[in-house]
Amino acid sequence: MNIIKLNAIPSTNIFLKELAQQNSIENFTVVSAEYQTNGKGQRGNIWNVEEGKNLTFSVFVNDFDIEKYNVFVLNCLVAVSIVEVLNEYDLYHLKIKWPNDILSESKKIAGILIENLFKNSKQIEIIIGIGLNVNQENFDDLPKASSLFKLLGKKIDKNELLLKLVHQLKNNFDLLYSTGEETFWEIYHEYLFRKDIPSVFTDNLENQFQAIIKHVSRDGKLILELESEEIRSYDIKEIKLLY
Repeated sequence: MNIIKLNAIPSTNIFLKELAQQNSIENFTVVSAEYQTNGKGQRGNIWNVEEGKNLTFSVFVNDFDIEKYNVFVLNCLVAVSIVEVLNEYDLYHLKIKWPNDILSESKKIAGILIENLFKNSKQIEIIIGIGLNVNQENFDDLPKASSLFKLLGKKIDKNELLLKLVHQLKNNFDLLYSTGEETFWEIYHEYLFRKDIPSVFTDNLENQFQAIIKHVSRDGKLILELESEEIRSYDIKEIKLLY
């Protein structure tokens, strides 16, 4: 396992993607940066962090078989891996907010951005980007965000946490390849934020509606039961959960 540590770069995902395109790199190569000047998450949102206080890193995974596995199981596996590691720190109410934000006490502490690089008709290469708020103290402009330091009241060793996360990812990919994906779907749904609870959503036209999260489909869509009892599926770009 090769870990490349850098100071400030625009994006660990972009750096690792360019590295993979230019060279033959080792499976599970990791790029970690003290600060990203252009880090992004889902929907193109900017990931704002205090320099040197958080974990921003990307992991390269080679030869993922898209004929054998659902691509969205990658989101499940990565989110579950983060939750499994964070459970060691005794955080309260850890949840996965669809599709792959990690919450504690309803505050976002981590985000995931997975990019797939086409290799051939059967396989893809994967760039897994993870941003985790570790020792950041100031969230004045982000009322729904927090960090391990804010939640636990103590500083966390970032390097130790990085190694735990990368090893857990590697172990879970090995588990996926040896036993299949069902375990990750099950655990993902155990931690799914607001599952089976009436919740408020907004659609692309800013219309608000109430529905109950039933589950997430194998292609990554959120399955909701509307007030009319109709079951509908939604893509990430179609709705937003208000909480």
